[in-house]
Amino acid sequence: MMMARDFVLDDIPPLKTSDTGLKAIAWMEEFKVSHLPIINNEDYLGLITEDDVYRNNMPEEALGAHGLSLQKPFVRAEDHFLEVIRCFQEWELTLLPILDEQGKYMGCITLSNLMQGMARLKGVNEPGAVLVLQVLDRDYSLGQMAQLVESNDAKVLSVSVMGVPDSSELEVHLKINRTDLSAIVATFVRFNYNVAGTFQAQRDSNLDDRFGLLMRYLDMD
Repeated sequence: MMMARDFVLDDIPPLKTSDTGLKAIAWMEEFKVSHLPIINNEDYLGLITEDDVYRNNMPEEALGAHGLSLQKPFVRAEDHFLEVIRCFQEWELTLLPILDEQGKYMGCITLSNLMQGMARLKGVNEPGAVLVLQVLDRDYSLGQMAQLVESNDAKVLSVSVMGVPDSSELEVHLKINRTDLSAIVATFVRFNYNVAGTFQAQRDSNLDDRFGLLMRYLDMD
């Protein structure tokens, strides 16, 4: 399973209340993040941003003297990776703290780690192709879809489902471990599915290059 603990980074050090605002800003620039955790011993106090430092107009003072009102997003080590994604989206973060069972600070996950985890979760690096279907929400049955794929000696590697705006339809993206989907498409058409498209998604040098470019973009100053 993909748990938060599998993505813990400890190479971005947390700040202490005795550290200055200038140190916080310097570390944000060094580690290419917009948030940093503040801890007292191993107790997680919250996240600080560059705006927090300048808003108090005391960058040379210790952070503990700022009277900061810190946001406190975090995930537990045993939380599923989907909870990590939810927290990043809800709080618009570049870094998310991870706490152990006792609520002590363990480390963090960065946006770059998040993207790598999402690639693993969605089978981005696995050879295959993507089949896109449009179905009425009342007709959605992942079990039947998987059955139709498997009837062609193939497997579903990942599934993404999203609503079609201003309609009662769902758009279903199936990542399948085949590059030639012609027989699978014919099966879905035979069962009256609306096939919206197919896309090659095999791992090749171009895909690797694109993913590498994305990772480098996330690490840019």
